[in-house]
Amino acid sequence: MAQKPTFGVFIPQGWKMELSSIEGDEAKWAKAVEIAVLAEELGYDSVWTYDHFHNVPRPAHEAVFECWMTIAAISQRTSRVRLGQMVGCNSYRNPALLAKMTSTVDVMSGGRLDWGIGAGWYEHEYKAYGYEFPAPKVRIGMLRECVEIVRTMWTEKDATFEGKYYAVAGAQCDPKPVQRPHPPILIGGGGEQLTLKVVARLADRANFGGKPHEWAHKAEVLKNHCKDVGRDYDEIEKTISGEVMIRETDAELEAIGTKSLWGEEFASWRAGNLIGTPDEVCEKVQTYLDLGCTSFMPWCSDYPDDTTVRLFAEKVIPNFR
Repeated sequence: MAQKPTFGVFIPQGWKMELSSIEGDEAKWAKAVEIAVLAEELGYDSVWTYDHFHNVPRPAHEAVFECWMTIAAISQRTSRVRLGQMVGCNSYRNPALLAKMTSTVDVMSGGRLDWGIGAGWYEHEYKAYGYEFPAPKVRIGMLRECVEIVRTMWTEKDATFEGKYYAVAGAQCDPKPVQRPHPPILIGGGGEQLTLKVVARLADRANFGGKPHEWAHKAEVLKNHCKDVGRDYDEIEKTISGEVMIRETDAELEAIGTKSLWGEEFASWRAGNLIGTPDEVCEKVQTYLDLGCTSFMPWCSDYPDDTTVRLFAEKVIPNFR
């Protein structure tokens, strides 16, 4: 029996400059809370945050609300939606501290944490905040050890681990997470030689992007890594985030034009994301479902406006439930 698809949505937190039109930091935060509460009311399965400190496409002195503080606060303003990070940057927090933070959030939220983690990439942030920015191979090795440490601390009374990059010795993590055996582990990234191999070994969920043919290729690479490590490929849920923008007519969409922060032209940006009329977005969702994707958690490109977050919930999601 095919897995029932799930649908989440990012909340605005400032990383993509989406709160810059709102005056005052307290009002910006109020908008983040407003959208999170709205998403729960609209029936979304989950809400998501980015883990960044500086804006993109370049730092702009605009508010960016910190990932874990945001998740903790939103956990107290919601009661049903799951709470995810797309994805946490491994380098920004010691793995043992991260185990403590994640288990605390899982308890605070009544067992609603979806733990997202990745190797990190935003070099400007690393250097600005005083973090070393090692080579990709090293960052991915650190990611793997982090996941092993966090999972061990979630599940064992006293965790001991000696790795190349990290070590813990008798680390206690109490309270333990509510979810058993542990919260789901989502690893983000599509690196074919290293990242997807870590996904094959350790993840409950994978997240990578791309147009349908690109996404399908990554899924095939992951399948081959699963064979190599003796893992059942179907055990790993395949997800996609990307961007979403919906309007009732093509004319409305074309009038808005591309919202790509990196200057991608409209036709390409539309082709690679859930951009379109409700019917068109339904077709795109079905295309990814047919390829084996079962979870969608897009970013609404028209934030702080709530048109897309409403239309996605009211005119797309019901067609898949």
